[in-house]
Amino acid sequence: MDRNAGQKRSPGAFLYPQIAPFDTRMIDVGGGHRIYVEQSGNPDGQPVIVCHGGPGGGSSPAMRRFFDPQHYRIVLFDQRGCGQSRPMAATENNTTWDLVADMERIRTLLGIDAWMIFGGSWGSTLALLYAEAHPGRVTGLILRGIFLATRAELDWFYAGAAGQFFPDLWHEFIRPIPEDERGDLIKAYHRRLFSGDYAQECRYGRHWAMWENALASVDYDGHPAEAPSDYTRAFSRLENHYFTHGAFLDADDQILRDRHRIEHIPALLIQGRFDMICPPVNAWTLAQGWDRARLTFVPASGHAMSEPRIASELVLATDRMRA
Repeated sequence: MDRNAGQKRSPGAFLYPQIAPFDTRMIDVGGGHRIYVEQSGNPDGQPVIVCHGGPGGGSSPAMRRFFDPQHYRIVLFDQRGCGQSRPMAATENNTTWDLVADMERIRTLLGIDAWMIFGGSWGSTLALLYAEAHPGRVTGLILRGIFLATRAELDWFYAGAAGQFFPDLWHEFIRPIPEDERGDLIKAYHRRLFSGDYAQECRYGRHWAMWENALASVDYDGHPAEAPSDYTRAFSRLENHYFTHGAFLDADDQILRDRHRIEHIPALLIQGRFDMICPPVNAWTLAQGWDRARLTFVPASGHAMSEPRIASELVLATDRMRA
C-alpha cells in the first residue's frame, strides 16, 4: 500500500508522541542497492522491525509512533528501490528473497538475536515470508491488512472485482489502457511503467497509484492525496514488478503451505472489516488452525493504518506484545 494513502483523518490521538531516530545509516546490500535503515526508541529495548507496504511504499516517521518508545527498539528500513534507498525505482536485483536477505543483514549488523515484526499489506507478506524462512529469529508478529500474494488477490484488485464497488474509479484506472489490452491490466501497465520514457512512466504511475490510494480508506471523498511524481513512479514500478512475477513465490499458496513453520510464534492480526484492497477472507484463512494467532476484525474500517480504529488496534497490539 502507498504510504500516503488514507492520511486525511489523523490517528494522532491513539499514537505515541513523535520521536527522532537515534541512529540512521545507509547499508550496501549488493546488487547495486543501498538501503536506508534507522533506529529509534530505547536502544536497549525490545527490538521490532517494521515492514512497510507496497511493494515500494517506503517507511515514514509516523510508523515510529505505534510503539512505546520507552520499551521498544524500533527499526525502520526502506526496501530496495524506494524511500531513501537507492537507486530509486530500480527493479534489477530486487525480489522478495533479496528483501528477506536484507532483513537478515540488518538484524546481524545491529546485533539483534531475535525481533518482533510489524507489517501491513505487502509488509504482512514480507513479514510472513521472513518468519517462515527464519522462524528462530522472530519473537512475535503484528500484521495488518493481510496480503498472501496469491493470484486470486491480484485478480480481485486488478481484474475488475473490486471495481464493481467503485465503477467510477475503476473507469479512471482502465481508461488510459486500450480496450484490447484490458484483459491483463498488470501486463498492460507494465509495458508503460517500464517504457524507458520517464514522463510516460510518471503519468501511468500516477494512474496506478491513484487506484490503490482511493480504495485505501472507508473515508475516501473523491479527492485522493497527491504524491510527487518520483514517488508514484517508484511505487508503481516496484509494485507492478513484484505482481508481474507473482511476488517471486515458488507456489501460489506458499505462505499458507509453509505456515506450520511459524505456528509456535504469537501473532496479532488486525483486519479492517471493509478492506477493499486486501479482503478480510485472507486474514480469516491465515488464522484458521493457528492457535497462537488472534484475529481482530475492525468495524467500519478499511485498509489504511492511518484510519483511527485501525491505528488504535495496532497500538493496543504493540502494548500487548511487550516481552
